[in-house]
Amino acid sequence: MSGEEIDDGPGGVVWRWFMASIRGLVLAMLSLAAGIPLLVLSIVSIALIPIGVGLVLAPAALLAVRGLADQQRSWAEEWSGVPIRRPYRPEPPASRNPFKRVTWLLGDPATWRDVLWLVLNIPLGLLLGILTWAASIYGLEGVLVAPWLPDSVNYGWGPFWPIHDYGLAGTVATVVGGAVLTVIGLPVAPRILKAHALFSQSLLAPTRTRLQERVQELTETRSETVDASAAELRRIERDLHDGAQARLVALSMNIGLAEELMKHDPDAAQKLLTEAREASGMALTELRDLVRGIHPPVLAERGLDGGVQALALTLPLPVEAKVDLPGRAAAPVESAAYFAVAEILTNTAKHSNARRAWVDVHYARGALIMIVGDDGDGGADPARGSGMRGIERRLAAFDGTMAVTSPPGGPTVVTMELPCALSSPRTLPSSETG
Repeated sequence: MSGEEIDDGPGGVVWRWFMASIRGLVLAMLSLAAGIPLLVLSIVSIALIPIGVGLVLAPAALLAVRGLADQQRSWAEEWSGVPIRRPYRPEPPASRNPFKRVTWLLGDPATWRDVLWLVLNIPLGLLLGILTWAASIYGLEGVLVAPWLPDSVNYGWGPFWPIHDYGLAGTVATVVGGAVLTVIGLPVAPRILKAHALFSQSLLAPTRTRLQERVQELTETRSETVDASAAELRRIERDLHDGAQARLVALSMNIGLAEELMKHDPDAAQKLLTEAREASGMALTELRDLVRGIHPPVLAERGLDGGVQALALTLPLPVEAKVDLPGRAAAPVESAAYFAVAEILTNTAKHSNARRAWVDVHYARGALIMIVGDDGDGGADPARGSGMRGIERRLAAFDGTMAVTSPPGGPTVVTMELPCALSSPRTLPSSETG
């Protein structure tokens, strides 16, 4: 429960102070316990890159710093209502190569801003975290403990005097000073947390340059999406014109001829009606196939789980399909995921000479993750295939990414990610199909 959800009465002030104190304690402890080891590990691992050891250590250390920064982003919004967007560049498809992974991380300005935040946050997080509760606790000590100790205990409170040396005046001054410090500290504690959130926002939020890059990315993605949508509409129009529409025209002509022949040549009319019935069935089949190509009914009825299982059953080779989703994504996201998996599986059946394939669909890190692999010949290259380029464009419309690992001789593994939120809990159990 955030402080903004509590009333402004005395109880609300005390509750907000209590929550801010607990959070400040967590912040102070984390600044030391996690900040110092991560900072040392990051510096050492970067220094070891020239001798090769850092190629493995540096990504782990920098991604751990990124994880700590993500935690602070979450706390800033949850505790203080300060949103901090993630500024990182997307992971490139080839980043599983250690050298390219290090290059990606070190080439991202947000990585160095994370490190700078870590350096400054160690002392500042510790100080501000302690201040959230230290002032009020010290004030309460001056009211409840210091004045009432025996005279034989020359207890010093406050910055200047041992209270018992000043008799009654010292006791009164201690009580008043402690009360004032307590009253000031109670409402200030949440503001101290917010000050830390604003400090984090200044370093962990996207910069103007990153926002400009993001606008450029979205502009390019929108253009590709518009082009892809226009091409899809032209395909649907062509399929309707050359397929179902032509059959329906022929059907209308056959029925008209049958009406004219009914009185004079019933046998010929019957033959035309039979042809018309067959043409209507073929037109209906083509319309159903067209509808499946737009949004398969299985997605609406059973979701992505059922759709992937159905795809696995239609391929002419064994496919192990594992789907584990705690909920359902929006219909456009499910559709994009379904067609992406379908295209990869189709390519597998046509070109890979694989004996088996597998699909793993799960949800992690706020994204729908789809992994499709096979034991075929390998050598798949998105740059040489329009099908994979189409998948990239389809995923890019949702900020999704695709990474292909396909060395000569195999195996081929295609990893696709679609950032999304899941809604209602899944009703269909996950299963495996062989």
